[in-house]
Amino acid sequence: LCKRNAFLGQQGVKGPSVLKTGTTIAGVIYKDGIVLGADTRSTNGDTVADKNCEKIHYIAPNIWCCGAGTAADTEAVTGMVSSAMELHRLATNRSSRVITAMTMLKQHLFKYQGHVSAALVLGGYDHSGPHLHSVYPHGSTDTLPFVTMGSGSLAAMAVFESGYKENMELEDAKILVARAIEAGIFNDLGSGSNVDLCIINKDGKDYLRNWKCPNERTYRHAGFTFPPGTTHLSVTIEYAEREADGLGRV
Repeated sequence: LCKRNAFLGQQGVKGPSVLKTGTTIAGVIYKDGIVLGADTRSTNGDTVADKNCEKIHYIAPNIWCCGAGTAADTEAVTGMVSSAMELHRLATNRSSRVITAMTMLKQHLFKYQGHVSAALVLGGYDHSGPHLHSVYPHGSTDTLPFVTMGSGSLAAMAVFESGYKENMELEDAKILVARAIEAGIFNDLGSGSNVDLCIINKDGKDYLRNWKCPNERTYRHAGFTFPPGTTHLSVTIEYAEREADGLGRV
């Protein structure tokens, strides 16, 4: 394989380049449930494609999933599992289990050996309490009290490791997750814009869209204003020049 790649390189064939996920997503377990967080920047190479996209996807009424990687892959995978979970609820007549969603996601991603670029943070609350998992593109999973994924995950993990406490209150968990996402926003070029949070507990979910906006513009240009007659004046000058040349009005 190495000889083949070297030969192709000599023929001028460019190999695949390293890709960044360009996202910061995180989750933490607090005393009564789960808090998920994500930034809102969507990138296309070096270009910011969307400043306020949604990266927290619906799986079931009690299960939500943050996605990093290729936007099409994360949306397709979470949408597929969401549909399968709904059919499962209808067939079994019981609420969805977080472990079921995690198993569906990891089996699908493992089947494609990492070619489906979806790095996920899955969180939910079921009959056995809160559950938090990270799912890697190759299909491996982690089950931890706090997890991060994406290109800004190291900055976010530093905040978690220094600030996490067991049995946190909801407000403390929200602030901690927001700080972790902000660390990714300010220290990773692929992450940016705002902070979205999703709280999941036994009472349901609370999706807090744009809970924090750390990059608001300090000023906004009001636009240009022209005095009345500006356009008319320029047209009049053009007509006067045409009449001077004997061309007349058109």
